[in-house]
Amino acid sequence: MPVFTELLAAANGGNARAVEDLFCLVYDDLKRLAARALANETVGHTLQPTALVHEAYLRLLGDRPVGAGALDLPGDSRGRFFTAASTAMRRILIESARRKKRAKRGGGRQRVPLDPDQIAEPERADELIALDEALTALTAAEPKVGELVQLRYFGGLTLKEAAAVLGIAPRTADAYWAYARAWLLTEMADTDAPVP
Repeated sequence: MPVFTELLAAANGGNARAVEDLFCLVYDDLKRLAARALANETVGHTLQPTALVHEAYLRLLGDRPVGAGALDLPGDSRGRFFTAASTAMRRILIESARRKKRAKRGGGRQRVPLDPDQIAEPERADELIALDEALTALTAAEPKVGELVQLRYFGGLTLKEAAAVLGIAPRTADAYWAYARAWLLTEMADTDAPVP
């Protein structure tokens, strides 16, 4: 039995040391996923990869203190675990985008940098929310295709890596990706959001 699977089983059994060891084992991979997910964000985005990793991991733990009994960490394999982690990161980024849109946070106002030589990028919160809504609709219609898009866009996986996680052939992943892009382009035609 691989180390990851053993640690995951022990963590789900309530072993506090296994939870810590599992986090150490997947930390670098989660941080890489977080950095890729945040690469699509604007320059002034306040969430850092480390914070995104820690928040996602806390959500995976279910906000339970370590040692508080059996956990329910997702999946029975590394692929399923990282699928759940990318889902948690997606939700965190969407919540962040929604918070930025609220009137109490400035609503539609844009930040203006103090450096007059630097040009500010437009706010991407609307684009991210539009993408999330379209992706939710796609996932409801075609779950595997939606999961592929999520792994690629929010998880930062390559097409080959995402195919391996989903257990499909790379050529099938290529076909799914082409279909997803066309579907999302049609769904998001009324917004200015770029299609992944």
